[in-house]
Amino acid sequence: MQARLPESWEGAMDRMSPLDATFLDIEDGVNHMHIASCAIFAGPPPPYDDLVALFRGKLPLVPRYRQRVRFVPGGVGRPVWVDDPHFRLDYHVRHTALPPPGSRQDLRNLMGRLMSQELDRHRPLWETWMVEGLHDGTWALVSKVHHCMVDGISGTDLMSLVLDTDPAGSAPVADHWRPTPEPSDATLLLDAVVDAVTSAEELARTGRSLIRTPRRLVGGAGDAIAGLRSLGQNLRPNTMLPIEGTIGPHRRWATASTTLGEVKQIRAAHGGTVNDVVLAAITAGYRDLLLGRGEQLDGVVLRTLVPVSVRARGDHTLDNQVSAIIAELPVGIDDPIERLHAVRTRMAALKASHQAEAGKLLVDLADHAPPALLSAGLRAATAVMRRVPQRSVNTVTTNVPGPQVPLYACGREMLEYLPFVPLAQGVRTGVAILSYHGRIAFGVTADWDTVPDVDVLADGIAAGVHELLARSTPSTRRRRAS
Repeated sequence: MQARLPESWEGAMDRMSPLDATFLDIEDGVNHMHIASCAIFAGPPPPYDDLVALFRGKLPLVPRYRQRVRFVPGGVGRPVWVDDPHFRLDYHVRHTALPPPGSRQDLRNLMGRLMSQELDRHRPLWETWMVEGLHDGTWALVSKVHHCMVDGISGTDLMSLVLDTDPAGSAPVADHWRPTPEPSDATLLLDAVVDAVTSAEELARTGRSLIRTPRRLVGGAGDAIAGLRSLGQNLRPNTMLPIEGTIGPHRRWATASTTLGEVKQIRAAHGGTVNDVVLAAITAGYRDLLLGRGEQLDGVVLRTLVPVSVRARGDHTLDNQVSAIIAELPVGIDDPIERLHAVRTRMAALKASHQAEAGKLLVDLADHAPPALLSAGLRAATAVMRRVPQRSVNTVTTNVPGPQVPLYACGREMLEYLPFVPLAQGVRTGVAILSYHGRIAFGVTADWDTVPDVDVLADGIAAGVHELLARSTPSTRRRRAS
């Protein structure tokens, strides 16, 4: 399978979108804005030089991997991507080993430490760590990429580009890359001014077009207003829970997993979607975590921010194309089947709420805000959240479809694909869901200082799946019917 080079990657200097720039603006030494994964491969580990050669042979397919961020003087424009004249692949592809015994917990501890370190902004914003020393003879690749480079969907596309679908591998891609000289500060300033004028003209043309088509204007405004109203309702203060609040710079990471077949069996027995079943399992995990801390949960719901992709089918560009909705997880319901049905009902209502459209509208409007003011506002809001607790959103949940065919690195099959989601001020836990080749993995990120019991959450997710599965067998359904 030969990957295509998206046209939007061509060129030596690309300006970030407002959403991409946001992920840079809110990073402050505590909010680490990189997404990541930990892939487990069949052993034995390949020679390190072979892995470097694998990446070198795929670099032409991922031009962003050889570009770094340049900031426009005075912040009068959004940052741009420029070629890095000092790019060194061996800086980005790294090699380490676990100390004995090399357990999965040792690997999770390493992942937490790596995720607590921000990427160097003077270099291309990615790192990959080859990890040896696992006790069962397997080895791992930890991939870490700044969120301003990719969203979750295109991040899994990157893995598909770098790895092979054939155990025999593929021929290296012809590489004619030569770094284009970096633009001067004067060029960056001029380009930012031209971009601002062009954006204003495009906004005016869009406005004139909407005026000429009033049905489109009224219909679009109605959906947006409905979505904004729904978002506003879900941002009202919620029950105070110990999983939101100030965070520190260090992270913990835990995992759980199931199979797509098990989730589909639960869905077939009780209705809903695969996503409903997955969210019900996560709800069970949070219920266990909160009950373990002595919380009273009768009637309590947990609010989670759920990023939603608005990427068009077939779009393989790297920029972030996401909106968001706020879902309520009914942690106050004890019975797992009732809990699943409640999740199903709430998610069906969310799909009709137009929250995703409203979120996209807000992101699009930010495209026309003065970059310096927008950046300053985001940094100020982040600083305020350190001192003033928020009670609107309790956690974050991401769900990304991964490759559904086996992938290989240096002839070794990828056995597991485990995700990592970043945290931001006010939210102490997050869960990422990633599917790969018939399996579904849950990666649980937690603040080191305030969530030492992260394993309770991860184990509770796994137990939630098993609990639903036990109530989904034909014999169980017959007993319930009688």
